[in-house]
Amino acid sequence: MSKLRKQHMAIDWHHIVSNENEVPAINSTLKEKASLVGRVGLMMLSVGTGAWRVRASMNKISRALGITCNADIGLLSIEYTCISGSETYTNAISINTTGVNTDKLNELEHFTDAFADRVGKYSVQQFHIILDKFQDMKGNYKAWNLGLASAFACCAFTFLLGGGIVEMICAFFGAGIGNFVRKKLLERHITLFANVVAGVASACCTYVILIKLAELLFGISAIHQAGYICSMLFVIPGFPLITGGIDLAKLDLRSGLERITYAVLIILVATLTGWFCATLFSFYPQDFEDYELSPLLRFVFIMITSFCGVYGFSLMFNSTRKMAATAGLIGMFANTLRLELIDIAGIHVGLAAFIGALSAGLLASAIHHWIGYPRITLTVPSIVIMVPGMFMYKGVYYIVINDITNGALWLTKAFLIVIALPLGLIFARILTDKNFRKSS
Repeated sequence: MSKLRKQHMAIDWHHIVSNENEVPAINSTLKEKASLVGRVGLMMLSVGTGAWRVRASMNKISRALGITCNADIGLLSIEYTCISGSETYTNAISINTTGVNTDKLNELEHFTDAFADRVGKYSVQQFHIILDKFQDMKGNYKAWNLGLASAFACCAFTFLLGGGIVEMICAFFGAGIGNFVRKKLLERHITLFANVVAGVASACCTYVILIKLAELLFGISAIHQAGYICSMLFVIPGFPLITGGIDLAKLDLRSGLERITYAVLIILVATLTGWFCATLFSFYPQDFEDYELSPLLRFVFIMITSFCGVYGFSLMFNSTRKMAATAGLIGMFANTLRLELIDIAGIHVGLAAFIGALSAGLLASAIHHWIGYPRITLTVPSIVIMVPGMFMYKGVYYIVINDITNGALWLTKAFLIVIALPLGLIFARILTDKNFRKSS
């Protein structure tokens, strides 16, 4: 953990030195108050949370400052107007890219929750100093850590999709190298399409090389080629897909549509890159080879791999290990329930996805008051493993080779599941959160 991160964790409101010459924030000018409201909103937007949560945070700050705020929120920008009596202040602010950082989101949530109790004591400038420390928070993990996290997540994903030990091993190395490459490019601020293409191509090529070596050295069957899809699933944008769906449910249409469009662009680039690599190496999205496991052993393995998959994806979102473990436990029960409903009860995949997401949301709400983490930092990572990345890839693959019937079938299945996942979280929130339940 970096020195800066330790300093951030040591911040104590009681030890902030008050300057007698500084005016408390509650008595500041409208422009100063609006600058604070806008900065909090933009920082919340930068960590990947949806418009509803961004607006809620801006409203908390505004109410504490004695002003009103109206905001129009997109994926990368906010246009807002602050009102105090007959005076108004309008501003437009933006970020240059988007990402997910659940650790910083957690800190910002605590900041906004504590703001009202301190608005009469500290100045706007002192609040900005605190926000500076949040702004400068470094990521919890280096590129190799994130590569390892994606390796475990995609390895677990491979088993859950029906793969065996050969596919799991190859997907482990493919996803690990692919996400490592992508993270290195992100650190150099390489544009979205380029880092997605490079990450997916690295993952697929690594998988191909390992499978070819296994065929050559150990006589492994060519049917294990099917797992190459799993090695690229780390790039599927589950967070914006789900938060976009939640925004649409709250009628934040601009943010919802922009987030879903962003996610669709990544999916298209990733799947087309995977198709190109598959065509280059003559790999095809075959079905996995069947293997025999007793029902009890299979159940145990599903529980373990569900936990590992969610834990890995949570680390990729910069969650702390404790936060990731909590999300992993929620996802372990929710995803196992979903898969058992499909395999044993024969429930439709869309309905099973809804029930799985609903159970994840209810579990997160049940433990929210004891753990203190924002629900979204637990619920979204816990159901990202349910996002049908393989279905999406197969749909695009078959359409590209002009097999429209199969392509439409897989895309329809994917579409139904993608709709069901945010709906499950939305209804869990409606049942457990009166603020979300209201239309205000």
